[in-house]
Amino acid sequence: MAIEKPYILHMFTPTPNVSPFDVNMAYDAGYGAVMPYGNVALDQIAGLTQDAIFSRGPKGVKRTGIFIGGREIGLAADMLDAAKRAMVPPFEVSVFADPSGAFTTAAAMVACVEKQLKKIHQTDLNGKNVVVLGGTGPVGAAAAVLASQAGAKVRIASHTSATRARMTSEVVNARYGATTQPGDASVVDAKLEMIKDADIVLGAAKAGIQVLSAHELASAKRLLVAADVNAVPPAGIEGVGMMDDGAPVVAASGKAVAIGALAIGNVKYQVQRGLLEAMIAAEKPLYIDFRDAFAAARKLAAQ
Repeated sequence: MAIEKPYILHMFTPTPNVSPFDVNMAYDAGYGAVMPYGNVALDQIAGLTQDAIFSRGPKGVKRTGIFIGGREIGLAADMLDAAKRAMVPPFEVSVFADPSGAFTTAAAMVACVEKQLKKIHQTDLNGKNVVVLGGTGPVGAAAAVLASQAGAKVRIASHTSATRARMTSEVVNARYGATTQPGDASVVDAKLEMIKDADIVLGAAKAGIQVLSAHELASAKRLLVAADVNAVPPAGIEGVGMMDDGAPVVAASGKAVAIGALAIGNVKYQVQRGLLEAMIAAEKPLYIDFRDAFAAARKLAAQ
């Protein structure tokens, strides 16, 4: 009697450990076995991928997947490309890149902003001024790319280093065809100058780091939406509650609404789980990055 092969997800990360969040998500999505690999270098991806595909046969590969984590969106994208190049049809498996949850979190954040722009303000991102605070991290950089590709005028701002903001802006513009500009949020006057003309402010800094005070937020003369992914006190953007999903927020514009971490997280969770489930169900291999996550997030946010 033939034994049905389990669904196996191989999880590669250049960091020492695979995220427990991602492991839990994989099991909940239906994988029967999840195998983590830490400290994986880019030049190891091809070998690991081919070890995964050749050991199960053409039918077994349909029950095999690869997940790529880490901290850097550029390196994750390179690893995704390397895994894709290592496939030897019909030995192919689906690959999903989501470093630090950045692709799914950024996708959820921008999709939630689009939803509120349409619902409350009857507009979209095209031509809007977007400031991404904490924009040099993986979530901020990915959100900046998505907003730019949606037609927004995006500033990637760092609260610690104007140089890091400039470097991140240059990298994402060159790699993804974005048109972002750097911004300096390490100096209060420079930050206020950016905020006063912002239509959308995105808080994407590390957990527990406040990048915008209520006083600073109140100076925003054009603000339509403020969104913050930080779920660990203090809030990244003071005045934005974790559960806010279109709640009013104090700003000089008098018409701004807030989106908090739990509202964004709810969409992010559904996007990541849905994409993991799609890998299991797919007849042909899927290669999933932030663009696929954004398409899924837009559908969920529109419901």
